[in-house]
Amino acid sequence: MSEAVKIGFVCGQTGTAHAAEDRLRGKVQQVIERGSRCLLSLQAPEGYWLGELEADTTLESDYILYLHVLDRFDSQRVCKLANYIRRRQLPDGGWNICEGGPAELNATVKAYFALKLAGDPPGARHMVLACHRAHELGGLERTNSFTRLYLALVGAVGWEMVPAIPPELMLLPTWSYVNIYEMSSWTRAILVPLMILYACKPQWFLPSGFNVDELFCDPLRKTAALEWDQKLFAARNFFLIVDRLFKVYERFQWTSLRQRALGRATRWLLDHLERSDGLGAIYPAMMNAVFALLALGYSVDDPLMARQIRELARFEIEEGDTLRLQPCLSPVWDTAIAMVALQEAGLPTDHPALIRATRWLLERQVLGPGDWQVKNRSAEPGGWAFQFRNDFYPDVDDTAFVLMALRPVAYPNKPGLEQAIGRGLAWLISMQNQDGGWGAFDHNNDRTLLTRIPFADHNAMIDPSTADVTGRVVECLGQFGWRGSHPVIERAVSFLRRDQSPEGAWYGRWGVNYVYGTGGVLRALANVGLTHTDHCHRAAAWLRAVQNDDGGFGESCVSYNDQYLKGRGESTPSQTAWGLTGLLAVTEATDPAVTRAVQYLIERQNPDGSWDEQPFTGTGFPCVFYLKYHLYRNYFPLYALARYRNLVQSSSPSEQMRASPQQLKGQERARRDL
Repeated sequence: MSEAVKIGFVCGQTGTAHAAEDRLRGKVQQVIERGSRCLLSLQAPEGYWLGELEADTTLESDYILYLHVLDRFDSQRVCKLANYIRRRQLPDGGWNICEGGPAELNATVKAYFALKLAGDPPGARHMVLACHRAHELGGLERTNSFTRLYLALVGAVGWEMVPAIPPELMLLPTWSYVNIYEMSSWTRAILVPLMILYACKPQWFLPSGFNVDELFCDPLRKTAALEWDQKLFAARNFFLIVDRLFKVYERFQWTSLRQRALGRATRWLLDHLERSDGLGAIYPAMMNAVFALLALGYSVDDPLMARQIRELARFEIEEGDTLRLQPCLSPVWDTAIAMVALQEAGLPTDHPALIRATRWLLERQVLGPGDWQVKNRSAEPGGWAFQFRNDFYPDVDDTAFVLMALRPVAYPNKPGLEQAIGRGLAWLISMQNQDGGWGAFDHNNDRTLLTRIPFADHNAMIDPSTADVTGRVVECLGQFGWRGSHPVIERAVSFLRRDQSPEGAWYGRWGVNYVYGTGGVLRALANVGLTHTDHCHRAAAWLRAVQNDDGGFGESCVSYNDQYLKGRGESTPSQTAWGLTGLLAVTEATDPAVTRAVQYLIERQNPDGSWDEQPFTGTGFPCVFYLKYHLYRNYFPLYALARYRNLVQSSSPSEQMRASPQQLKGQERARRDL
């Protein structure tokens, strides 16, 4: 072959490659435009975004019990709840806690109980299957402490099956090793009402002759969940001894101390019902609060009680002949991420949608006191909460995302915006833990011994530093110009390096799972100029290794239980977006793994600009409770594709030749930021 022919052949290949790149970029632009229009169409008139937050059937099952206790057991609502539960039953007779996951004991026992209470005969085929599956999973005696407590409230099981949750815990000072402020914020909100219930032990009896004894594997071992550990000096045995001592103490009826403790718990509960849309603005705490108020003698018609019932009813979603519940509402979270995605997609910084969203977010900055101040006394308020109103519990993750959303907006009241951002940043930085990382709601909340307490089997007793939340804060600070040499960033990066898994991935506490954590940390390190390290190269190599054949990324919730499933699972739009943005932080936009992920997202967009996603990709309590954010499938892919487009444009000589000086300046700034 002559030299001229060789040159022509190479040029032809190069031209073909450039043509393919141009076609891909053209498709990406179309997808971004459709995705932006779709997301803008979902904005509420007030300025916020709010997608459904889906969970498992334990919510509907508990709600049937709740309606029974309230004496509001109207047949139509219960029938619709039961319909929803029945349709989620698995072929093996059980119920799972995430899409595609295996049957889980507590979900199965609760569903069986609720359906039987709704009128389903135990001899019906689906009930027989459910009972059999419950036995295979360990039986009623092996359910967690919260399940057994709910059943004890209505006399379905005895209180001897319930671990002690004494209100005397309220009397322990904050300097003691065990006190309520060494528990995570959500555990605190769930447990304080349960302390009241445990002390009062109300009996809201079931219909005559109703029981669920058939769910026990061994009726002679009903307290199997409270049996001793085989290791004599295990922490579990220590706390079981304490549990038994509390139960002996109760027999002596030392009413003076108990009444003082009960009064302290009641005061805490009533105080925390203020400045919030229900206790903690989360389903289990709100339901427990209603139960506690009933136990304290409040009627359902009392204004305070009526407000709590009304707030919980806001979680209902009625659809056809079914009724389902959300665990909480996520407007601040959804709004911040939607804004960041639209800004990356090129929406002008003074666009009316962004101005409305900014105004709405500024009105929701938490400027009052909260539980976080118990262990972070010197800081001033300034964070944001997850929900419409939850002033006692602003959180780090939401605050970081809100600050990233607000920073670029050309808001008319610039001084007001800057003041809000300054407060938010100060609060965010003050929440850094001693180990250099950040938790979600609390400061230095990491006493792992508390996870061995018998009532701590919901797997969320503490709120320690996690890679995903720490990564979010570092990503946020990087957008405000902080770099890796800053002492705050140095401490955070040291934590992240220690927390990296041997394979190179990072654990995702609040999203499923290692794909979420790894993508987030890589974006963070890129924002502070620290991607040229072995830690980042290993993480990128891990992402490439777990990328699916279809170009997407996916990971099952079961990866929290089974380490073999790290990064493995059906591809989803949200997880593909997380993997793609992680790769973009450390590799060229022309990397084959990047191109394949981009093509996956392009090919799966719907004509209306949305994406479809069935699996759960959000996490509540790992191994116990998972979430499906219905907007994840839309705003994360939009952000990832826009990030890809912007990086391609900023590195393309032809685009730079056509770009104006102002555009070049903005592109260079974006390149420095990521």
